[in-house]
Amino acid sequence: MLRTYENEQLALVKESARQFARDFIKPHVMDWDEKQFFPLDLFKKLGKYGFMGVLVPEKYQGSALDYQAYITILDEISQVCGSIGLSVAAHNSLCTNHILSFANEDQKQKYLPKLATAEWLGSWGLTETGSGSDAGGLSTTATKDGDYYILNGSKTFITHAISGDIAVVMARTGEKGDKKGVTAFIVEKGTEGFSAGKKIDKLGMRASETASLFFDNCRIHRQQMIGAEGDGFVQALKLLDGGRISIAALSLGIARGAYTCALRYANEREQFNQKIFDFQSVGFTLADMATKIEAAELLIRQAGQLKDEGKKMTKESAMAKLYASEVAVEVSNESVQIHGGYGFTKDYPAEKYFRDAKLCTIGEGTSAIQRMVISREIKKDGE
Repeated sequence: MLRTYENEQLALVKESARQFARDFIKPHVMDWDEKQFFPLDLFKKLGKYGFMGVLVPEKYQGSALDYQAYITILDEISQVCGSIGLSVAAHNSLCTNHILSFANEDQKQKYLPKLATAEWLGSWGLTETGSGSDAGGLSTTATKDGDYYILNGSKTFITHAISGDIAVVMARTGEKGDKKGVTAFIVEKGTEGFSAGKKIDKLGMRASETASLFFDNCRIHRQQMIGAEGDGFVQALKLLDGGRISIAALSLGIARGAYTCALRYANEREQFNQKIFDFQSVGFTLADMATKIEAAELLIRQAGQLKDEGKKMTKESAMAKLYASEVAVEVSNESVQIHGGYGFTKDYPAEKYFRDAKLCTIGEGTSAIQRMVISREIKKDGE
């Protein structure tokens, strides 16, 4: 297959990410998963390798790479551990990218170098208990008080809520449902009235820290506002286009990891005096898995190319996220099946891919949300 997105630089990025995952992540995967341990020191090391500021320009101490490189990094890391891939994605594409895309120059100079080098870890707060995908229905409020805003409310399912040094938070400054009624703020750890809840005990992605954020009369200076008052909703929607590519790349890595371990097992395991790969049902299943992974990657690469070119890619990123996430679930399920009873044990990696994959169809909008986005876009094509 002609891979027009591949080049010498991308090959070096791929090898660097693969080696990092092999050396520093793989030996600890199951221990971190069992203990639900968030390896903060690992992310400091990821920062030194340039993986925490992938899209950030060099003048802010970033790696200044493109989305093709970003996709490759997430793919390679997630093949080894979806949890680490998820945290790398959340830091890069949400918190850091929000500041990179919409903050003023003073804010960029202040925060991006710390985020790009992982001196600081970032989180991003949009989701609430009563408004998951309904971004316009936020309950968290920001009430203006002179040069300050007083934040009250909470956010849930926030990656790095506890360990994060900084959070970009969406709060309502207008009426519910008003697209100009949501504003984004930068909130630093240690700000009075700003706190995190306990770590959520999850089915999968257990080494990626998830918790709630709380705001109790949290006083934020207007200089911490990103853009103008009321810009937050539009900023979030634009950001989520790129976020879908992140989750799609995460899904791709998980699917590829699940496929690889199933392929290896099928070529090692013998039944009835032959490798189980040679049974048509197994060989054909692996053929389907490989085909769907290739198709998912092409969708993701297309969305990434459009993003790099500065073109609209709402439909393409939603398609990539929808398809890749569902492929991850399907492939990880088949991987467990190919492993048979061993796939249901923690002695083989198939069960972890199976647990991690499901979040990909939920995070950054459920599959239903992606279908809604796609249907809106294709309706325009037909008008």
